[in-house]
Amino acid sequence: MTSLDKPTEDIEDTGADDARAVTEAALFEAFGGVRGMIETVLPGLLFVTIYTVNKDLRMSAIAALAVSVVLVVVRLAMKGTVKHAFSGVFGVAFGVVFAMMTGNAKDFYLPGMLYTCALGLAYIITTLAGVPLIGLILGPVFKENLSWRTRNPGRKKAYAKASWAWGLILLAKCAILFPLYWWADTTQLGWVLVALKIPPFLLAVWLTWVFLAKAPAPIDVFAEMEAAEKAEEAERAALGTHPEGGRHRKG
Repeated sequence: MTSLDKPTEDIEDTGADDARAVTEAALFEAFGGVRGMIETVLPGLLFVTIYTVNKDLRMSAIAALAVSVVLVVVRLAMKGTVKHAFSGVFGVAFGVVFAMMTGNAKDFYLPGMLYTCALGLAYIITTLAGVPLIGLILGPVFKENLSWRTRNPGRKKAYAKASWAWGLILLAKCAILFPLYWWADTTQLGWVLVALKIPPFLLAVWLTWVFLAKAPAPIDVFAEMEAAEKAEEAERAALGTHPEGGRHRKG
């Protein structure tokens, strides 16, 4: 069977599979993949493990900060993307400062919890404002920038759904953690927080993939700009070689 004889359904299925593959790759790049998740979980896991064993705030904090720095160094040595590792270092550093200032080991987790709450609200507020945050994050990854806002309404709707999902999931996570911050001890809060690192994140990423896989394809604005530049160069070249134009014009 030639490509001309291939059923339309098969062609559409192939296009849909390609779109899903592109979406998966973009999400993997944007959110760091497996390695990014490890870098997110490891410092907090190390902190709560050491604190559970010896109740030593200083040792737990130093160990968590040290492993965060090591992760960044490894990223730099391997010439990889360091944004996830750097964000982990800053988060751990703020946690260490809070905990050491107050002397309360639970405060190690407080900056991260406040950030999670603020991020959840940001997803909701930006969606209500018509500029869903997930679209701002993923637009450059898909090479569409902000074209989805005015030129691709189906894609904007998918970004809105995904942002609602992220916002509600993060706020639900906060609804669990903040009561524990007040009522539970450090080890209980720490282990619950570690347990809630990956599952809500994976759920939000999966929902994002579901919404975007069904959405219209992104508009590659970079390709459009390149095509426009080539067309402009071709037009200038044509004018330059035309008998009545450019440098060949006489009289």
